[in-house]
Amino acid sequence: MEKPNTAIDNMFKAGTHFGFSRSRRHPSVTPYIFGIKNKVEIFDLEKTSLLLEAAKKFVASVAAEGKQIVLVGGKHESRAAIRAAAQSINMPFVDDRWVGGTFTNFKEVRKRIDKLEKLEGEREKGELAKYTKKERLMIDREIDRLNHLFSGIASIKEMPKAVFVVDPRAEINAVNEAQQMGIPVIALAGSDCDISGITYPIVGNDASQESIRFFVNEIVKAYEEGKLKKVEVKKEEVKSK
Repeated sequence: MEKPNTAIDNMFKAGTHFGFSRSRRHPSVTPYIFGIKNKVEIFDLEKTSLLLEAAKKFVASVAAEGKQIVLVGGKHESRAAIRAAAQSINMPFVDDRWVGGTFTNFKEVRKRIDKLEKLEGEREKGELAKYTKKERLMIDREIDRLNHLFSGIASIKEMPKAVFVVDPRAEINAVNEAQQMGIPVIALAGSDCDISGITYPIVGNDASQESIRFFVNEIVKAYEEGKLKKVEVKKEEVKSK
């Protein structure tokens, strides 16, 4: 765990303290606003650091259970960070448009993922040779389409333990589905976001790549620490036998 001042310094350097103009502020974020500078609202980073630590503890507990967390960030500023983070901890992710029903109609989504995996497997084994050139072209296009929609979440076999979103206002569909299914939501939320229904809100700059990357990396670190603890517990259990 970082010392509070160090954590706040790191957040400040990443520009996480910038909100939007006062006119765009959602009332639920009001307690976390420190002041205004050059017409831009400034977050109270002491409060943000506490929210971040609470979120990280939860993420670590998810990892310790060996459960999945889906990382979601489809807007341009968050895509690279979300994809890199998810791949580093081998977790499912959505870095583009949220596919409706991903959680609420998961059985159907899983069928489409299974179809993708079946077609890719057949292509790799050369089993598509029996089809005509035109039919193979159509199958390739179907594989590309399904890959675009589902490649990031193909590893989901059951409902995830949590979902982390960048900008719950932009990812409202993902948030709504998670809430309907009782999945805890961790969210990096700017000053224009409604955080009243978010399980673990982290108020901060959700519009700049540097700030997003900072928070996403913190979530990754927490997940890695949780996995490490799980490994250590298993080692201790083996020793005690």
